[in-house]
Amino acid sequence: MACTQKDAILQHSEFLDGCNYQQALPKVIEQLEQKKQGIPKVNYRMRDAGFSRQRYWGEPFPIIYDAEGCATALPEDALPLELPHLETYSAGPGGKGPLANASSWTETETGIRETDTMPGYAGSSWYYLRYMDPLNDEHFCDPQISQYWNQVDVYIGGAEHAVGHLLYSRMWCKVLCDLGYIGFDEPYKKLINQGMIQGNSRLVYRIKGSNTFVSAGLKDQYETDTLYTEYAFCNGLEMDLDRFKAWKPEYHDATFILEEDKYICGSLVEKMSKRLFNVVNPDDMVAQYGADTFRMYEMFLGPIELSKPWDTKGIEGVHRFLKKLWRLFADEEKGVVLNNEEPNPEELKILHKCIKKIDQDTAQFALNTAVSQFMITVNELSTLQCHKRAVLQPLLILLSPFAPHICEELWQMSGEPNSILDAPFPNFEAAHLVEQEINYPVAINGKTRTEVLFAVDATEDDIKKVVLEHEVVLKWMEGKPLRKFIWVKGKMINVVV
Repeated sequence: MACTQKDAILQHSEFLDGCNYQQALPKVIEQLEQKKQGIPKVNYRMRDAGFSRQRYWGEPFPIIYDAEGCATALPEDALPLELPHLETYSAGPGGKGPLANASSWTETETGIRETDTMPGYAGSSWYYLRYMDPLNDEHFCDPQISQYWNQVDVYIGGAEHAVGHLLYSRMWCKVLCDLGYIGFDEPYKKLINQGMIQGNSRLVYRIKGSNTFVSAGLKDQYETDTLYTEYAFCNGLEMDLDRFKAWKPEYHDATFILEEDKYICGSLVEKMSKRLFNVVNPDDMVAQYGADTFRMYEMFLGPIELSKPWDTKGIEGVHRFLKKLWRLFADEEKGVVLNNEEPNPEELKILHKCIKKIDQDTAQFALNTAVSQFMITVNELSTLQCHKRAVLQPLLILLSPFAPHICEELWQMSGEPNSILDAPFPNFEAAHLVEQEINYPVAINGKTRTEVLFAVDATEDDIKKVVLEHEVVLKWMEGKPLRKFIWVKGKMINVVV
């Protein structure tokens, strides 16, 4: 009987004794070469999945089979072939697809229709062209229109799905270009493969031959089996023992060896999977925190191209940010606190710094740093107790693609009759980022002792007069005469005595 375990250790196999599969393979090849019974060769296999699908919702094949089973394509004037209405989408007779249930559709005067349909990528690989010219009854897309719109600017998709889809999409595009229907042979200008949201598995350690579980910090003192537990049972790494015991009948009478009165689990970052009990249900997160918090936390986890581990504890920070944003607009006791006062230079600087950063980050799909900038901006405005409409409404427009629900709510609350989706993107004005004041470090004999704030356009005489009368400077001069006053514009001041 063959052993299919590749990590098994071979025995009674002469020169392969003690080897596993990976170690044995090159030795076998070497022996065959020495005996001139074979040579090493690399074989490549191309994955070629079947084009037909046994389901209802794909495009139907315009094929009819005659009494002898010969396939004939429908003439062009019989196209497009449309799917029939079905009462049920269950499998058809003899293991066929759902279309086989529609006998009035499948049975024709000339033969039996094909009941399989095309796969998703049959249409999804090139339907973006139809969006350019959706009302055209003569062609799928007028060449002049496709030349105007040209390629898709950005394609975003998961790497596993996108590889297969891109292969077919490029093939469709190149064929249509060769036939003269479009004027470009690459469908997409830019590709972004988004990373996977990974699961954060929780591990428990059961002492072998018992139903006693030992905390992670003590497991090396025992011989244990490593098992998975539900991620939802844990607050961080600390496990809720009551929920664990109620989880499965076999754990009802489990006992635990704790460290500092807690059971601490082990952890692994892995692909989310039901069998690893590390799946986070988005519906649960939305019910607890709201859709905006969930959306923004996924963006905040890290760069879009990288895989990131989910950590439910981290979502609290994003939720606090949105509550702080709400308090800029409304107070629990006073209600709406927006006012129409003119913003001061510091508030305008905070706003336009945010506009610039969000504009740049969005163009680069750096969504995690964009969320970080929103948090910084809201913190700074909260410190200034800014409730000014001229600052907060542009901030809402910036934030609306990231957190659409709360932004729409606050937009309506601020008295706007139309949706925030109709509001124009705020214009960045560089003048608001120009510094009006400079905080100069002041040194006495080369050692910094204090800092003094001056207007950007202050003259040397004005600065010298203020510095030499400053109490901290006078203290460290110790009554000694001034030997030299050094002023480096925009950088530093040094008093030499």
